[in-house]
Amino acid sequence: MSRWRAVVGLVAVVVIGAGVALAALRPWQTASEPEPLALEGDLATHDPALVVGDEGEPWFVYSTGAPGKSRGAPLVHRSDDGGTTWEAAGTAWSTDEDPQWVRDSIDGVEHFWAPELVEHDGTWYLYYSASTFGSNTSAIGLATGSTLDPEDPDYGWTHQGAVWRSQAGDPYNAIDPGVITDADGTPWLFYGSFWEGIHVLPLDRPSGMPAEDADPVQVASRPGVTNNPIEAPYVVERDGWYYLFVSWGKCCSGVSSTYSIHVGRSRDVTGPFVDADGVDMADGGGTLVLGSRDSLIGPGGQSLSEGYLAYHFYDGDNAGAHRLAIQRLGWDDGWPVATTTVPEP
Repeated sequence: MSRWRAVVGLVAVVVIGAGVALAALRPWQTASEPEPLALEGDLATHDPALVVGDEGEPWFVYSTGAPGKSRGAPLVHRSDDGGTTWEAAGTAWSTDEDPQWVRDSIDGVEHFWAPELVEHDGTWYLYYSASTFGSNTSAIGLATGSTLDPEDPDYGWTHQGAVWRSQAGDPYNAIDPGVITDADGTPWLFYGSFWEGIHVLPLDRPSGMPAEDADPVQVASRPGVTNNPIEAPYVVERDGWYYLFVSWGKCCSGVSSTYSIHVGRSRDVTGPFVDADGVDMADGGGTLVLGSRDSLIGPGGQSLSEGYLAYHFYDGDNAGAHRLAIQRLGWDDGWPVATTTVPEP
């Protein structure tokens, strides 16, 4: 599904302006170019959690729920042709299966945001955010199940309760979960939005809950920027490096959205994560991966699966409607490369 190829002399390195910039390579170096997918079907998603299926198997995207649909349960989309054509497959759970613990502890939740999907030993872990705009009275919840496919007879999610909470006075906002398992087999939860930025803490298996005496560590922030607009952490491992992707700016405002995707990397899963210029992400560092261009406005809310980057953006050619985009990342000298191109089917 990918067409990796050697490039002698030139390579795309960072998204700038109309697409990608070019830089010189030594003759023995190789680089890969980003490969955007031409998507069609139902693409209305915010904060997509992408799971790329094995060959011949469906792909899934779980995303932020819609108020009024199953009390805001995460939306489910499915592709049966390798991530090209997408159809709505309902909600993660029904109104009758709504997590009561959320209603008992956080007022005003209309829909669940920014889900995360992780598989371990035959169990799927669905993490999700419960909050309201502008508040850090929030929680990350967890549900578990055996399959992502609503058509499977075994489909269903069992609510496990709150994983991590925040409230007024805390230095972080407990939303936007992203989970990675390190080289030693320990899972880690990255989370955060505005306030004092992105934090990480260790999880336990098989519970999927915080490890005993887990203590959050800050790994990314934008000190000096009004309201500290950073959120949506997602971490992947590649060639011994852990890459922390985050969204900078403002989401969810149509053509006024200012999201952009930035990255840093570390040899240690808990950081420090530094950008391509060596600036610590905790001190405001973050190399641009993908920003706005023409009708592609505010890309962010990202996830990654099998080398594919999924994100939402606001379509300037369609009154700012939110939609899904997916591309296989390119790589240059250890850094991810993306393109602002969104091909039509």
